[in-house]
Amino acid sequence: MTSEIKIGIVTVSDRASAGIYADEGGPAIHDYLLKALTSPWTPVSRVIPDVRKGIAETLIELADREGCCLIVTTGGTGPAPRDVTPEATEDVVEKPLPGFGELMRQVSLAKVPTAILSRQTAGIRGRSLIVNLPGRPRAIAECLDAVMPAIPYCIDLIEGPYLETDPAVIVAFRPGQKKV
Repeated sequence: MTSEIKIGIVTVSDRASAGIYADEGGPAIHDYLLKALTSPWTPVSRVIPDVRKGIAETLIELADREGCCLIVTTGGTGPAPRDVTPEATEDVVEKPLPGFGELMRQVSLAKVPTAILSRQTAGIRGRSLIVNLPGRPRAIAECLDAVMPAIPYCIDLIEGPYLETDPAVIVAFRPGQKKV
């Protein structure tokens, strides 16, 4: 295991990957992680079209070749025909973690009734945690607020690097911690 912490950030969007409009999801994830994490880390960013095989290949590249301990995707989680990020994620993970999607939908439903249409998921590939997020920056932050407390411990469990968070932003939960 390398001492450098790499985090993959993948925007799945036909239009953003073609340059038709600016990617807002990837930068929103990057900005969130800059605030939330105190451990030094390097982003490995990709902007790719909504193509299942291409999404799967990108996730494999980031997990297996780049060694990203965390890979966060944005986009492609709705019910539209081109929304295939969850399927591509399921194609490459070895252990699905459905609780991530369940919690993100629960949190989002408190804000908007159409969150029931969201299909975010998460899973483990080797020593990488892959988490699918929605495409809108505000929804990205709401979902990360919900699941981020569990992410560092999950990465501990898969023998990844030790991620520390800024407790003023997010308190990471690790069993045995004293409550502050």
